[in-house]
Amino acid sequence: MTHRDPWRDVDAHAAPSVAKLAQTLEARGRTPTQRRLRRRFLSFVPVRPGATVLEVGCGTGVVLRDAAQRAGARGRVTGIDPSHELLKVARGLCGAARGRAPIEVRKGTGARLPFAAHRFDVALAITVILHVAEPLAVVREMVRVTRPGGRVGLQDQDFGVIAVAHPDRDLTDRIMHGVARHMYEEPYSGRRLPGLLRAAGLEHVRLRTDVYQDTTLEPFTKIFLERRAENAVNIGIVDAAAAQKWLDGFTTLVTGGAFVLTMNYYGAVGQKPA
Repeated sequence: MTHRDPWRDVDAHAAPSVAKLAQTLEARGRTPTQRRLRRRFLSFVPVRPGATVLEVGCGTGVVLRDAAQRAGARGRVTGIDPSHELLKVARGLCGAARGRAPIEVRKGTGARLPFAAHRFDVALAITVILHVAEPLAVVREMVRVTRPGGRVGLQDQDFGVIAVAHPDRDLTDRIMHGVARHMYEEPYSGRRLPGLLRAAGLEHVRLRTDVYQDTTLEPFTKIFLERRAENAVNIGIVDAAAAQKWLDGFTTLVTGGAFVLTMNYYGAVGQKPA
């Protein structure tokens, strides 16, 4: 691999690392604040009963399961992901459920979707654009497979607007911003989403901003900060001792009831011209 982002090529990693990435997706999916902002976005799109829905970069199927619930028994939900290993997990978690649309998952990439034009009512990419080298190409493909009058929805976090309490603010800035700049093609992807939809030719583009908030160090937040520390060491921003001291600082804040982390999530939706 020529990049540092582990999500760009999940299957290139050893099995324990792939399992950890899958666990991260499911831990995030279970977090109450994440569930709320994800479901608010699906209402904002909206995903309606009977809809045919595509999710690009479906991972383990967290969003697919919510979308299938909204689409109902008359709908149909399809997920696509380049990772064979994540799709194996998704197939195990996305089995049939009463009142829920059937879910199909397929291997493929967002830049070359294996579907005919005008097939879906809704196409989604949630926390994907951050990891994509050419996001406009992916969005244009999503537009191609969406029917005229259908909607394309993008939701992404923005690593330029994370607020996290820590006793050492300078070290925190070095780790948080340094890792984001070194790891991702576009760490501030969230704020770009409306522009991408307009550049792909969509109309009636709307934006919704939600905030992930944690004051108790939820499991997903803990994993997120531990990954930042690990990557900071691998990149050479800090040594292992400094990274551990940084993580210990969060534990102290939690004990004193003073821990805060917030992260902006931007959701943009556009309509394909009729």
